Amino acid sequence: MKILKENLSNIIVCIFELCVGILLLMDPVEFTVGIVAGAGVILIIVGLINVIKYFCTDPSEAAYGQFLFKGLLAALVGIFCMVRGEWFVSSIPILTILYALAILAAGLGKIQWTVDMIRMRRIGWHFTAISAALSIACSAVIMVNPFGSDIVLWRFTAIVLILEAVFDIVILICSKRKDGEIGLPKTEEAEA
Repeated sequence: MKILKENLSNIIVCIFELCVGILLLMDPVEFTVGIVAGAGVILIIVGLINVIKYFCTDPSEAAYGQFLFKGLLAALVGIFCMVRGEWFVSSIPILTILYALAILAAGLGKIQWTVDMIRMRRIGWHFTAISAALSIACSAVIMVNPFGSDIVLWRFTAIVLILEAVFDIVILICSKRKDGEIGLPKTEEAEA
């Protein structure tokens, strides 16, 4: 139980990466269309809330806030996302770039973790350094897209997410302290 409490955010991120990677690997187009449709539902809800807010607010305040305009626009974009989600996948290759940027952000976070471990003279920092380098390298490959097919790029992105999640779980396990706790290892000076 203590392991979960101390590493809950890391575990949630690993599970999320693993799920996204598996879903992308199974069917990248349908998964992305599902994400776009989900965003569409959220936009429709936000739109309806703004329209209701417009009619429930004082007329001068409602006019100033442009709630009706914002609500109608959000609802229309939401409907488009739900009805034509495939358009985003075929017309906007930026979605793979967004996945790559998420992987890059994770790599940059791992650089912070690595440097923190080195500065605190903790053992096991090389695991996070390797993970950071792999994340950044894979992110660069996704952004450059040396593959001839978008499907291959989607599959590569999925495999990268799965491997990152597995590697992060291994890091959590390998950074086990001598006293049985999971987390950043103690320094040798602190143990003496």
